[in-house]
Amino acid sequence: MNEPRIQPVPCLRMRVVGGTTVVRLRGEIDILTAAPLSVRLDVLTAGPSPELVLDLRFVTFIDCSGLGALCRARNRTKERGGRLRLVTSSTRILRLLRLTDLTRVFDVYPRLSDALAHTPRRGGALSATAG
Repeated sequence: MNEPRIQPVPCLRMRVVGGTTVVRLRGEIDILTAAPLSVRLDVLTAGPSPELVLDLRFVTFIDCSGLGALCRARNRTKERGGRLRLVTSSTRILRLLRLTDLTRVFDVYPRLSDALAHTPRRGGALSATAG
């Protein structure tokens, strides 16, 4: 009998850089991993003024469940007066964000150093990189 495949939260590493929590994700963020990822992100966004960077450079796939987890984290962060930034240069992920009009919602940077160095501007961070 086939047992269901169990996937861990797609988190490779978490660290704090200058007061900002950086979460490096990897693999697939889909219906199997989105719920446990949301639980982890809920913990990270529970306090006042959370500063969070989600590094998506090693994410190979993201579906609507994954986008939902990212949106939930963004909403929780904003409600608490914090900032959430995404890091990716993946043409697939950037295209998905554009097609779903989420480039207007998320601050997206091509490099981690850019996300950590710049104050995000709503919808403006991506424009120079995603043409």
